[in-house]
Amino acid sequence: MRILVATAVPAERDAVARAFAESGREVEVLAAGVGPARAAATTATALTRAALEGAPYDLVVSAGIAGGFAPDAPVGSLVVADEITAADLGAETADGFLPVTELGFGTVTHRPPEVLVREVAAATGARPGAVLTVSTVTGTAARATALRELHPTALAEAMEGFGVAEAAAAHRTPVLELRAVSNPVGPRDRAAWRIGEALAALTEAFGKLAPVLKGWNPHDHR
Repeated sequence: MRILVATAVPAERDAVARAFAESGREVEVLAAGVGPARAAATTATALTRAALEGAPYDLVVSAGIAGGFAPDAPVGSLVVADEITAADLGAETADGFLPVTELGFGTVTHRPPEVLVREVAAATGARPGAVLTVSTVTGTAARATALRELHPTALAEAMEGFGVAEAAAAHRTPVLELRAVSNPVGPRDRAAWRIGEALAALTEAFGKLAPVLKGWNPHDHR
């Protein structure tokens, strides 16, 4: 099975690649860029190139660090997405936020294969829940509260998952999102971020994930 892992930045890419190097499994890991648009474009390019070469990918994984919603996803924990949702794709109205789907077009959510999510959670200890994709990272308690009210199952927020999922969907390829929590969602406090710990957790998680991916057949679980 051919797997493509898309992270935002090189530090995340290297953390994932380190795990696969230790396991001896060959997986392509790329730093797709920050934000949903750049992540979608880079991932789509890689998927198209592989398809044209006659060796399409069987699974796309969006991976990296993320903000976690307290108290359910504390710093250092892992989250695997059972839904990948664009939290700010829509319109602000006098009555509140409307997702683009309620405006009559588009999509805001992609759902990874349920069986794979369960297997990843069991292997890594990651908690399954919604991972929100945002174009603007949350920086206030009020915004964090508003996001949880709109998305009660949300455990984390990041900036690339939905873009990666859109590219995967265009190629009819299953998608997964796995995140290590580096900071709480809410007021920005760089001193409280634990990026090194989160990257180490990401490496450990993908080390445990390798046997799951090796034994998973996407054609059995579409």
